[in-house]
This record gives sequence, structure tokens and C-alpha cells, in this order.
Amino acid sequence: MIRLGSEILKSELYFFFVVVACVKTLFVRRDHNFLVLFKNTCRYSLYTRTKLGYIFHKRQIKKARERYPAGHSKTQPTIINGIKIIPVPILLDNYSYVVIDTASNMAVVVDPADPQPVQACLEEEGVALQAVLCTHKHWDHSGGNRALKRRYGSCRVYGNAMDNIPGLTHPLSDKDTIDFGTRLHFRAFYTPGHTVGHVIYLLDGRAIGGPSSLFSGDLVFLSGCGRMFEGNASTMLSSLDTVGSLNDETLLWPGHEYAEDNLLFAAEVEPCNVVREQKLQWVLQQRGQRLCTCPSTLAEEKQYNPFLQCHSQDLHRALGLQQKQDEDWTSYRARVLEELRRRKDIYKDR
Repeated sequence: MIRLGSEILKSELYFFFVVVACVKTLFVRRDHNFLVLFKNTCRYSLYTRTKLGYIFHKRQIKKARERYPAGHSKTQPTIINGIKIIPVPILLDNYSYVVIDTASNMAVVVDPADPQPVQACLEEEGVALQAVLCTHKHWDHSGGNRALKRRYGSCRVYGNAMDNIPGLTHPLSDKDTIDFGTRLHFRAFYTPGHTVGHVIYLLDGRAIGGPSSLFSGDLVFLSGCGRMFEGNASTMLSSLDTVGSLNDETLLWPGHEYAEDNLLFAAEVEPCNVVREQKLQWVLQQRGQRLCTCPSTLAEEKQYNPFLQCHSQDLHRALGLQQKQDEDWTSYRARVLEELRRRKDIYKDR
């Protein structure tokens, strides 16, 4: 088991002293970047540590339902030897996933932030919900946990206890296995960085004679990765390496529809990547019809996702980085990731 305690901000008192220290610093240095960082830190803390976050989440649900009554994207189920994976579009760009064993009518849901469309999918399929697999605490992934737990009395809620998952009933540690019947076998991997308790879920393909499926939450997207809200670049790199170690045929089911934006950013970093350009053209066609772009495969991601290429000398040259004489390889790759994430944040905010 991994020791997690040192990475967690356990106390509200801790947050209070951080804010006080930051306010004092504001009076000493009126630096614009620091002011922006301070504002974003306070906003994030309010979202994740107070009831205001859930109120904001409910408003986002209302806004999304008004804007996209039928969901932000048109999706189709993927069926692998009797296992049906249904992406459920929720909020403005999130995906929840309903995973069904059609032989037993057992169902598992991943990140049901808006319970209404998820419940509608379960009822349409006529299946029995066994559990919620929650990747992390952010309301746009966990906001429907309690509602589904109330609706389906025996429903279990899995996640990492370090992340204060709403409705959590079954805390998970790194590499824990979760079995539902004889064909739905999941393994949880502890992947901090986006949050301190972020986990991803791998549906084992061996039990069904097909590829495995990775439900990656906000760790990895098509050609992208999540922001490092609660971890540094070294922590995030270790989590990305976990993904990189999985079988190339693994299907990737991310938590957001970010494909177009991510590939456009990747084009700025690696303009000569032919595979990336081909994928971008396909994604533009899909999104032009509001069609879902997932899943991709890890084999694909390793070719055009810059956040999985921190070892690439081509990427190092594109970023203008060189390994320092006294810098070990892992530290250098973490520095590459940090610079890449910095550029993506600027790209996203401009």
C-alpha cells in the first residue's frame, strides 16, 4: 500500500493559515502572476472544501441541461463480447460511463456527476446497478454518487478515502481489485496529481476475451492530461507512467470531451506529427457532427499525446529544454512535463 498521508491537506486550519500567509504576501509583493495564482487557489479551495462547490455544481447541471437537452455529444455503445460500455454525456463536456454485463444484467457506473441521465440510461437498458466507481472528488465526477446510492439501496460507492468521495462506502488502495459476477473485473490504480486521491479503473479484458478498458477520469484525455491541482510534476509523471505501462491495445475512456482542443495544442508543440494530424482531422469531422471521440487506444495516445512523450527528444527540442549535467532522467522528464503543462494552461486561458 502507498503511504498517502503526507500529501493530504487534512485540516481546515491548515487552509486558513495558507490564506493568511498569502494575504500577507499580497501586501508585500503586488505581482500579477501571484495575484492570479492566489485567486485561483481560493476559488479551487471553495469548490472542493465547502458547500459552495456543490451549489456551483448544481448550477452547472442546470445550465448544461438547458443548453444540451439531449447531451453535449451523440454517443454509441461499444460492445466487447457481451460487455457493453455506454458513454453518457453530462454537464458541458463530461462523460460518465455505464458498463453492463449483458449476460447477467449487472451494471457499474463510472463518475455519475449528473444522476438524471445516468439513471435514464440504466432504466432504458433494464439493468441492476451494482456500484459507482468514482475517480476523484471533484463535483463534475462525483456529484451524483449520493443520489444513485439513495435510488439503488444496495449500490456501493468505490473510491480513494484520501479524496473525501461523496457517499463513499468502499475505500480503495492502489491495485485493489473489484469483481462483479464472473466477467466484470476491475483494478484500481492510485494516480495522484490532479487530486491527492485520484484513481483510475482498468476493466480486465482477459475475462471477456477482448481488450481492456481504462476509465481515466481527469488523469489522461485524448491527447491530453489533467491539471496538477494537488500534486507536483514528479507526482503526475509517476501517475502518467502507470498509464504508459499498460497494454497498448487498452481502450481509453476519459472523463471529458477535450479531444479537439488537446490536439490543436499538440499541433503547436509537434507540428510535424503525421499521426496527430490524421487524428485531428478525424476529430474535427466527429465534432462537426457533435459525435463522441472516445475511445482511443493507448497505442494511439503514445503516438500523439505529448503528455505521454516526456521521454521524447523531439518534444525536448520543441520545448527548448536540455537535461542538466547533474539532473537524473526522471527529474528531467518531470521538468519537461511541468513546462508542457505550463504551456497548455496558457494555451487554454488565452
